[in-house]
Amino acid sequence: MPLKVEIVTAERMIYSEEGVDQVVAPGKDGEFTVLPQHAEFITTLQPGELRISKSGDEEAMTITGGFLEVRNDRIVVLADAAERVEEIDTARAEEARRKAEEALRGQQGLAELAATQASLQRALTRLRVAEKRGRRGRTGAPRPG
Repeated sequence: MPLKVEIVTAERMIYSEEGVDQVVAPGKDGEFTVLPQHAEFITTLQPGELRISKSGDEEAMTITGGFLEVRNDRIVVLADAAERVEEIDTARAEEARRKAEEALRGQQGLAELAATQASLQRALTRLRVAEKRGRRGRTGAPRPG
């Protein structure tokens, strides 16, 4: 029996499909794969690439953290933020990376340092996934995050 997968952020439903063959997600201890009839569990997600395989096709997206729950061949991802590869604006991500690296060189308190490091991680994740998937750039309205 194939999987039903839903990926949700506070802003919107990113993905909702039935008939999914497998999901590969970035967990705390590394990537893990969920197949049909997987044992029930819930786990935290780390920033990285989430891949969904369905009928021989693979779709990728960036996840900046959150939770993943598996129950009765249904996967629900509650993501802090997520973007499909085709939504990644690489120029914007490159600018965010540059600004975060510049801010890291400045003097900051712990709270600012943590926020800057998180921003840098988000930008690097977007760029890595876009590069891996052959995306070079995108224009359009700015996206939150």
